[in-house]
Amino acid sequence: MLLDGLRNAALRVVDAAGRRDAARAAVAPALGGWLSREETIMGTSVRVELWSDDRVAGELAAAAVMAEMHRIDHTMSPFKPESELSRINREAADQAVPISQSMYDIIARSIDFSKLSGGAFDITFASVGHLYDYRRRIKPTDEELECARAAIGYRNLMLDAQARTVRFARPGVRIDLGGFAKGLAVDNGAAILRCRGVTSAIVTAGGDSRILGDRRGRPWTIGIRDPRRPGEVVAVLPLQNVALSTSGDYERFFEMDGVRCHHVIDPATGKSPSSVRSVTILAEDGLTSEGLTKSVFVLGVEKGMRLVESLESVDAVVVDAAGVLHYSSGLLDGGRRSRGRHEV
Repeated sequence: MLLDGLRNAALRVVDAAGRRDAARAAVAPALGGWLSREETIMGTSVRVELWSDDRVAGELAAAAVMAEMHRIDHTMSPFKPESELSRINREAADQAVPISQSMYDIIARSIDFSKLSGGAFDITFASVGHLYDYRRRIKPTDEELECARAAIGYRNLMLDAQARTVRFARPGVRIDLGGFAKGLAVDNGAAILRCRGVTSAIVTAGGDSRILGDRRGRPWTIGIRDPRRPGEVVAVLPLQNVALSTSGDYERFFEMDGVRCHHVIDPATGKSPSSVRSVTILAEDGLTSEGLTKSVFVLGVEKGMRLVESLESVDAVVVDAAGVLHYSSGLLDGGRRSRGRHEV
């Protein structure tokens, strides 16, 4: 499966680093316990918290996760000119660009989500998205927006599996994996920990988390932020063995003429959707939870919840524009369950 392919790079790191680190961890065994590590990567806070019976081994595991986060950032950042993603954006309108297997797989997976969501999720939103500057409060003019919108559309992504290349079908197309790469990062981080024998942990990158096991006999407790009251929560979820993603209109935004421009872009309009304040998705992996978070945000409560209810092992908590909470039926029934026939 594509998801398995996306983990290959992380597991190769584990295979090489694990042999190198094993002796070091064995030389200086230490008392076990909870430990954490936090860094700023991918423009956000990345945190690992885990239980390890040996502190040195646990610290080495956390360091390996951070190394994988840096690798993904170096490969998939749209802000680093030397990244693979930046090279694609520079060259793919003119020619087919050879890409890594992990990049091929994540683009292919994004297309699956685009089809599933009827285009609500689309990494070519960046064709318009790059015209917004949230720090400087800049948005495109109507003329700029109209011109750039013509380049949005996942059908403009031409993948060649045999040659392992990507090409854009027209000039002006750009892609951005900001709504996807952190889901991959927490998935790969969890895979690294699992391969090192860690069974109780949480890996977090911004609004995306991947939880391994429970918290030593208790569930992990995750609060969902109130979109309009900093420091307050609207719900608290007891969780284990799950991925969770939250997107809110409070993350990167500015207001102009009474309109909130935020980082989630509706591919159909090139503007920020306004019917929802935040979306939280629970799923079995981070790519699914993050991709569906953006999809539901754009689709809105009614269509978004209909999509969630049709999928296996997926649940949602949505705060709409009026501040009203909406839960999927699996959560309302008191627990997560498998539903539907669709798989992402």
